[in-house]
Amino acid sequence: MAEKQQNKEIAILWQAARLTLTGEYVVAPEILRVHGSAIGTLGNFSASIGKAKSKKTFNVSAIVAAALKNGTVLQYAAELPGNKQRILYVDTEQSPYHCQKVMKRIVCMAGLPLNVEPKNLDFLSLRRHTPDIRIAIVEEALYHTENLGLVIIDGIRDMVYDINSPGEATKIISKLMQWTDELQIHIHTILHQNKADENARGHIGTELNNKAETVLEVAKDKSDSNISTVQAVHIRAMDFQPFAFRINKETLPELVEGYSFAKNKNESQYFDYSELKDGQHRQALEAAFSEAQLYGYSDLMKALKRGYEAIGCVYGENKLGKLKTFLENKRMIVKNAAKKYSFNSGYHF
Repeated sequence: MAEKQQNKEIAILWQAARLTLTGEYVVAPEILRVHGSAIGTLGNFSASIGKAKSKKTFNVSAIVAAALKNGTVLQYAAELPGNKQRILYVDTEQSPYHCQKVMKRIVCMAGLPLNVEPKNLDFLSLRRHTPDIRIAIVEEALYHTENLGLVIIDGIRDMVYDINSPGEATKIISKLMQWTDELQIHIHTILHQNKADENARGHIGTELNNKAETVLEVAKDKSDSNISTVQAVHIRAMDFQPFAFRINKETLPELVEGYSFAKNKNESQYFDYSELKDGQHRQALEAAFSEAQLYGYSDLMKALKRGYEAIGCVYGENKLGKLKTFLENKRMIVKNAAKKYSFNSGYHF
């Protein structure tokens, strides 16, 4: 009986999922932009990544302040619809005292008084809870907050027990997709980068890169640690011109006018997400693994060199190393317990 009921429910979902050629489907409203380029739409989620102390939370505070005033802060321009102007900020790492400091910073940047509770901002401090409880609390808040438009999850890593668990990563990313789709909200989350490279940490980072509509990288300037830069490392819309900010005497982020990105640019840091398309990677990897299904490290590098040359990409040793890291983080190639690499043909780019 239970199986029949489940089959009936699946049949209903199947029919609801069908699209038609003549049907009318609503374009997702753009609520966050940088220089006119959409970085956040209702029904989708985005992310900020960066090393420790790169001022990721300061940057996200500017996003929230822009949404709170429905205007522009730093280079973030927000335009939330009248029925979607409530904001939920979820912090999983900091104490209530430090969370309140973030809240005060947001209110100051939005030009609102500090002695009156902002009517469109809710702030949750979930440091004390386990990942399962955090997810349950967030879900409860999402479905019981009226006029919700923007949600910040500062510390998506703390919504899972194991950052390298494919199962947990899929579960939490599926939750983000479910929440944003069902409630037609935008969720922006924050995740650290790996210490050894510029990729988002763990399997959850790979899933974020695969599914987020925008991934922003916040990085410290190499010659001036008081300055942080913001650029899109993955964006579905048109890319925007990077910008830089510093923390002023009032401990608020402010734009650095006339900043030169040429002096801070280091193209060898990571393999550019937009350099090759999915089909090009797949063609190159199929060629690389045409002679064997498993490779040790040295043979893998030779195979990658050969495979990518087959599609016209001639890479030196340094670039091949970054390509290999990129492919691993995207789970396009996987390493087994014997440290042998194989091609994961079922990857999602």
